[in-house]
Amino acid sequence: MDLLVPDWPAPARVRALHSLRAGGVSAPPYDSLNLGDHVGDDAAAVQRNRALLSARLGAAPVFMQQVHGTAVESLPCAHAVPVADACMSLQPGVACTIMVADCLPVLFCDTEGRAVAAAHAGWRGLAAGVLENTMAALDRAVPQAQWLAWLGPCIGPSAFEVGEEVRAAFVGQAAAAAGCFRPHAPGKWLADLPALARLRLAASGLQGIHGNDSSARWCTVGAPSRFFSHRRDRVSGRMAACIWLAG
Repeated sequence: MDLLVPDWPAPARVRALHSLRAGGVSAPPYDSLNLGDHVGDDAAAVQRNRALLSARLGAAPVFMQQVHGTAVESLPCAHAVPVADACMSLQPGVACTIMVADCLPVLFCDTEGRAVAAAHAGWRGLAAGVLENTMAALDRAVPQAQWLAWLGPCIGPSAFEVGEEVRAAFVGQAAAAAGCFRPHAPGKWLADLPALARLRLAASGLQGIHGNDSSARWCTVGAPSRFFSHRRDRVSGRMAACIWLAG
């Protein structure tokens, strides 16, 4: 199984992995470690892939129904499939899990290894405040903690074409966001999603931000053998970013 292990100063009790596209059983165009059960892949293949991931984690990944919103679910929860775009946990062995295929996954932990969280940050959720909501939930659970964040792979700034309404949504909230957009065509811009996330995390007071630095190696569109990408392929599998506390 092909996996990306975050390089960040998380405490030893915090474990995190980001799946890539190799190492599963799905047939093309979902080849091969597709973890999404909503994209048209064979259901048995998806369940086998999820079982393979769970075995590799040594923890139970909790998959959510993501709706590009800002809700934060506390895990474990009573819902078999929570409807949310972020989740957090203080319980060992429960893997907060975000599925992506161009959107930005953001993983969180405190420096003492008491809590973990994961957020799905496409542009809509990012503009609406999913990262701020996640941090607020963590602060309520573990007051006065110091937080770290890791940004995973996503669509890069050379590939993410957006309309004027997307730029306006961010610049209207923070003038500094203008630096995260480059003119591309009439009425079109190239957006730097990781840079926008970094701005918002920094504005929320988080200083330890790691991972995706907007360079080409993080771009899901530009590496078809490594990453799934909905923008590139339209019919695509899904990867997962997972974080959990060891027992």
